[in-house]
Amino acid sequence: MADKDRALIVRTGEAEQVPLPHGGAFHLLADASSTGGALGANRLTLGEGAVGARPHYHALSTELFYVLDGVMEFTLAGRTETVAAGGMVCVPPGLGHSFGAAPGSTADLFAVLTPGIDRFEYFRTLSRIQHGQADFSELLPEQDRYDVHFL
Repeated sequence: MADKDRALIVRTGEAEQVPLPHGGAFHLLADASSTGGALGANRLTLGEGAVGARPHYHALSTELFYVLDGVMEFTLAGRTETVAAGGMVCVPPGLGHSFGAAPGSTADLFAVLTPGIDRFEYFRTLSRIQHGQADFSELLPEQDRYDVHFL
C-alpha cells in the first residue's frame, strides 16, 4: 500500500497463518511494508486459557485490540481487565500490558498497531519459541527493532 492510489486487500485464506500451541494461530494481515508504515494488523486466535503476550510495552506504537469471539484478560499497568466479544482495548505507547484468553475460554482477537513497524518476523519467532524450537533470549536483542520492550 505504499502507493497511495491502491488499497491493501487481504482476502479470506490469503493471510499467512503462524501456528501456536493449543490450536491457536497468528494470522498475519498487514505489516508496515504493505501499508506505507501506517499500521500493522493481525488476527490472533488463542486456545482455552492460552497466553497471548507476556508483559511488554511499545515505545512508539499504539495498540488497539478488538475481541471478535470469546473472552480475553488484559493486564494493563498491573490491573487485570476482562473483555468479552465486542469489546475493545486501546493501549497507548509506554503502557505495560499483557494478555491472553481468559481461564476456561478461547479467544479470537483483531489487533492493530500504529504507526506500523515490520513485526511479522517477530510473530514467527514467537511461534518457534512457543513450540520449543527457539529460546526467548533470541528476542531480547530485537526489542528496539520490533518496538516490543519486555518487562
